[in-house]
Amino acid sequence: QVQLVESGGGLVQAGGSLRLSCAASGRTFSSYAMGWFRQAPGKEREFLARISRSGDSTSYANSVKGRFTISRDNAKNTLYLQMNSLKPEDTAVYYCAAHNRPYSGSSDQMYDYWGQGTQVTVSS
Repeated sequence: QVQLVESGGGLVQAGGSLRLSCAASGRTFSSYAMGWFRQAPGKEREFLARISRSGDSTSYANSVKGRFTISRDNAKNTLYLQMNSLKPEDTAVYYCAAHNRPYSGSSDQMYDYWGQGTQVTVSS
């Protein structure tokens, strides 16, 4: 098992930046593929980005491509999400998630471990 704790959320003006972190503990972090998701009030959870175990492969949702960057530091057991050019519609609770399945994907159903979430609020 792996335990995940997000941090770095907060209030930022439109056009600003934030970097979210996800600290992992428990089993070897590098054995998990990781992803970032978000959920806004009244909306379904939305996939944002995913990264392979080694970090050499990433994938993004169209809504954040070119603005958000996912990365990981396996030596520090930490996942990151750099968010630039933030918009009010990016306001949501952001979650990191992990899985150790032998295939990759963007469905939240394939992620077995989740953090508690961190709130990001973008003001206009």
